[in-house]
Amino acid sequence: RSLKQQDSGEFLNQHDQTKASDALPLPLYVTINGLFFTMFFSVMYFLLQRWREKIRTSTALHVVTYSEMAALVSLVASFIYILGFFGFDFVQSILRPSPASWIIEDDNMEEDKPVKPCGQALVPHILPTNSTSEMEVETKKPPPTMEYNSQENEEIVKQVVAGSIPSYALESKLGDCKRAASVRREALERITGKSLTGMPLDGFDYESILGQCCEMPVGYIQIPVGIAGPLLLNGAEFSVPMATTEGCLVASTNRGCKAIYVSGGATCMLLRDGMTRAPVVRFGSAKRAAELKLFLEDPEKFDTLAVVFNKSSRFGKLQSIKCAIAGKNIYIRFCCSTGDAMGMNMVSKGVQNVLDYLQTDFSDMDVMGISGNYCSDKKPAAVNWIEGRGKSVVCEAVIKEEVVRKVLKTSVASLVELNMVKNLTGSAMAGALGGFNAHASNIVSAIYIATGQDPAQNVESSHCITMMEAINDGKDLHVSVTMPSIEVGTVGGGTQLASQAACLNLLGVKGASKEEPGSNSRVLATIVAGSVLAGELSLMSAIAAGQLVKSHMKYTDLPEI
Repeated sequence: RSLKQQDSGEFLNQHDQTKASDALPLPLYVTINGLFFTMFFSVMYFLLQRWREKIRTSTALHVVTYSEMAALVSLVASFIYILGFFGFDFVQSILRPSPASWIIEDDNMEEDKPVKPCGQALVPHILPTNSTSEMEVETKKPPPTMEYNSQENEEIVKQVVAGSIPSYALESKLGDCKRAASVRREALERITGKSLTGMPLDGFDYESILGQCCEMPVGYIQIPVGIAGPLLLNGAEFSVPMATTEGCLVASTNRGCKAIYVSGGATCMLLRDGMTRAPVVRFGSAKRAAELKLFLEDPEKFDTLAVVFNKSSRFGKLQSIKCAIAGKNIYIRFCCSTGDAMGMNMVSKGVQNVLDYLQTDFSDMDVMGISGNYCSDKKPAAVNWIEGRGKSVVCEAVIKEEVVRKVLKTSVASLVELNMVKNLTGSAMAGALGGFNAHASNIVSAIYIATGQDPAQNVESSHCITMMEAINDGKDLHVSVTMPSIEVGTVGGGTQLASQAACLNLLGVKGASKEEPGSNSRVLATIVAGSVLAGELSLMSAIAAGQLVKSHMKYTDLPEI
């Protein structure tokens, strides 16, 4: 058998080394390939230039000239040649069986018998067997792991400490992310003279963050995750994961969820859904900046700009363009849908497409930066409070008088009065920007960390105004939160990490929605708003009842309110 396997391997190696291109003499082979490669890229460049010119002049793309028809024919012909010439072996492998199947084994017929009864093959581990096939042995083997002795690691640590190996290059040099983190950690302790004892290293998939979530890791931080709920929202129940180290926060939010649940639930509506990016460009005069503003805001130009913007993604669709001028500088705020992604990278790519396109008619335009802070990202800004960014959501509930009294331990009149003097008047006195609430950022931050969102976007995502009003002759409480800039996604970034993905899965919004792109991220935004509503209800009730200090004495320090 071993000799036959060897002969078979040699035959396959010889077959793999034979290519379709070997049938041609070398000079002719090089000449033909050069000709078709030149033809392919030349006509491709020609067609792209023609397509760009048609977009610029608003000419229909399906109207073609004779030269364009000839270019299309040449493009197809050269593509077929390149595909057929270099993909011939691949096509053959599909149309005919592998040569290995031609080799006939004539060993003892006992080897053809199944190693397991048919029923056991379908349900493994029911009947133990002593004999196993070579295939089963292969599947049972654990994935190979590379082991390194302490002396090898010691040498690398010394080189990192000496500076001969950059710390950031350890992953690429060692080819093992876990080992790179361990070496970097040891080198850091020696350089600083400080111990990292208490920060865990094991039990984390460092491959999952390489080039995506975190550079030069030395371990990870443990943050406990609590569950608030069930939150009854739009007729569905959600168990809300909250990652926090602040005592009483989860318990308080949970009490608010209970008050909402027994009152019939909350209703949440999505008002807008669009991520923004605003580059800043400069001209030689304010007149030229104004001309670009008029060009970009011309409704007749929007469709052409949308085609240019949308070509970088099937989910990123341009919705609007808003411009602001400061002297010779113009700030262009692009807004687009981004599917289930939070979408900053997606919108940035679309913006770059438009900026490149504008250079044709505005060659004197100087792009100062892809972001000019008119977006505005990770900073409190009135433009987000007024225009919205990400998901704009309003969430409301009617809390019955009995629930306010028995669950929240206060009265409707006390809550309405406190909301007026604290969340509205008090915030106005402080000159708050989007901060007309009790502690929306507490809930937003906890959910963001648990579900893999960008914690820094808590700044604008926590913009919230809490309203409370007595209804039904003052017996019941109508409470609402309006949040114009919740920035969340269910794909990309930290959402791919195991723990964060588990929290998204708990909410039923893990990954991208196949049925309705973008629906998972929209549901997540409503869950954030509904949880904020619960948190506002509970904290405001604790303050109105004078229970805040007493309740927090059971846990830790008081939260900032």
